Amino acid sequence: MHDARRIRGGDRYPGYDVLAKWSGPSWNAKTRQVIARRLAIAPEPRFFTADEFETVTAIAARIVPQPPPRAPIPVAALVDQKLHDGIMDGYRTAGMPRDGEAWRVGLRALDAEARVAYRDRFAALAEGLQDALLQRAEAGELHASEWGAICPKDFFKKRLARDIVLAYYAHPAAWSEIGWGGPASPRGYVRLDFNERDPWEAAEAHGDGAAVRRINSRVR
Repeated sequence: MHDARRIRGGDRYPGYDVLAKWSGPSWNAKTRQVIARRLAIAPEPRFFTADEFETVTAIAARIVPQPPPRAPIPVAALVDQKLHDGIMDGYRTAGMPRDGEAWRVGLRALDAEARVAYRDRFAALAEGLQDALLQRAEAGELHASEWGAICPKDFFKKRLARDIVLAYYAHPAAWSEIGWGGPASPRGYVRLDFNERDPWEAAEAHGDGAAVRRINSRVR
């Protein structure tokens, strides 16, 4: 599976593909199992409705815009899977319902705000208008009755942005992008101080991209 899904690190970590670690000593069978599940995630929602999923996809595109030309990380599908599986943080802000209910209320409220302000649902708006609504949510400046007891500012910071960013960085494409090697289980990491790297970690480009590319092509 991993050979068909090459995920390159880009200009900052040239030549680095975290999936090259697949059969190396950095990952054990459990790590490979978890990563394979993320790579094979279904594009169809199991928790969200089709309309909700479209809205989450639109929000994710504004919160974590993705670099071309690599295939995009399926952020909305990862959030959907988390909610479908009932995986929660174990805590929540006072007044915030459980994660799944909070998402449904928040998405419904964002659509209501979009219709009042721009006469269309959130996913159908131009990107600039979507940004404007999300910025108002972040600032706590939305007041539709559909929010109920949820504070829009808390929903944005504690649920929406948090879940979307965590979903993005749970995917191997993001690991290659930031030069991370994954859980490294059972090998672990040894050199933990600033500007130190283990031989099985990606090297960051600082001028000599060709030399770094050679290093990164051998990382396992």
